[in-house]
Amino acid sequence: MLPGLLHVHHIAIICSDYAASKHFYTQVLGLHIVREVYRAERQSYKLDLALNGQYIIELFSFPETPPRRSRPEAAGLRHLAFAVADLDAAVARFDALGIPYEPIRTDEFTGRRFTFFSDPDQLPLELYEATEPQL
Repeated sequence: MLPGLLHVHHIAIICSDYAASKHFYTQVLGLHIVREVYRAERQSYKLDLALNGQYIIELFSFPETPPRRSRPEAAGLRHLAFAVADLDAAVARFDALGIPYEPIRTDEFTGRRFTFFSDPDQLPLELYEATEPQL
């Protein structure tokens, strides 16, 4: 283990449509805004978001963002997973908002249910039903 390594501090996401992504991460997923800064010299917003009081995501915008290959199975970060206590309630909210998601599957090793969906830039995201930390 790397000496002093504690935990994941944050995840940085660059979006192509700042308003759409800000709405998605705050209004759909329910993350809370910690700080929002416009950096004029870079023509860029930086939005710090927290989940249950824990700083988790930096959302960035830039004037021009090249698309990133994310499917099928491109090298690099595969997806970002959020733990939920009740997957049925979460996908019911997606249904109400018209947000598409993949059919619910069951993890063959843990027996927990999960589904994949995408953010406005098609970043693959997952909801994983877990009531306690899984190692």
